[in-house]
Amino acid sequence: MKYEGKILLVDDETHVRKFIGLILKQLGATALFEAANGRDAIEVFKRESPNLVLLDVNMPIQDGIQTLREIREISADCVVVMLTSLANRQTVEEALSLGADNYIRKDTPKDDILAALRQTIAECFSVD
Repeated sequence: MKYEGKILLVDDETHVRKFIGLILKQLGATALFEAANGRDAIEVFKRESPNLVLLDVNMPIQDGIQTLREIREISADCVVVMLTSLANRQTVEEALSLGADNYIRKDTPKDDILAALRQTIAECFSVD
């Protein structure tokens, strides 16, 4: 699989952005943009118009749920995958009800994260 769309990776932890970024490169990602909080993410989103957003739930300044709301106001078509180290049912349900396309725990093994992203990309973008 080679995913050639623009990707925005939003997480307040640098090491998580690096880790997920390496996984995205395995998918063929070349246009990868990063933000460390939701407010910066919205600025990058407006400027770059990514097709795919990987969005942390718990961040300073502006959390992922509020950021997801704002992304959906700007674009109903962008694919959004929520990332979190804490997955309570209420947060998952809220994110999905707001239009998140998938939800991945950060403590998921690397190969499983890769498989989940491959599946989401294949389903949402019709990419093999």
